Amino acid sequence: MTDSSGDRSKLFPAIEKKHGGPISLWIERLKELGDAKYPEQIAFLRENHAFSQAHANALVMYFRGSETSKRFKNPKEFFASIDPVAAKTAQAIFAAINTKYPDLELVIAWNQPMLRLDTHYIIGLSVAKNHITLNPFSGDVLESFNAKLSKYVVNKHTFQVPIDWKVDAVLLRALATARLKEIK
Repeated sequence: MTDSSGDRSKLFPAIEKKHGGPISLWIERLKELGDAKYPEQIAFLRENHAFSQAHANALVMYFRGSETSKRFKNPKEFFASIDPVAAKTAQAIFAAINTKYPDLELVIAWNQPMLRLDTHYIIGLSVAKNHITLNPFSGDVLESFNAKLSKYVVNKHTFQVPIDWKVDAVLLRALATARLKEIK
């Protein structure tokens, strides 16, 4: 079973088993690369030692001082880390959906806030400098809302709203409803 703690060192036993030698050997090899950048370190492990991307990333990021892949313990930490205007908008987005669907759980997944029902993600978002990207986790749901999303930038699986968006609760609830119907 995959470890969900984000602890990069949890991959070390598998790395040692597959590639031989203790992790200290691989750390020394990375040190020998001097001031090599992340892509060069990854390429060194992948091309010269047949590391998978996951193993190479875990080792290089640990070597660079990042012991965990998780940046936020909970949504509150995420919201505290972003621009206050974006945080207010993001919280209003989730509140609009939770008003109709209070059983949806606000969680952090892939270092972003998401509303989830059991193991199914309903809607999530990420914050950029000038916009918030919303993901209903379904290309079909997004496509069925093309007309209602015409004033937004729509990508294959996401759409963008301004950082200071006046939240369209009706639209968000309709997206959530469509996604929930899809997973049932």
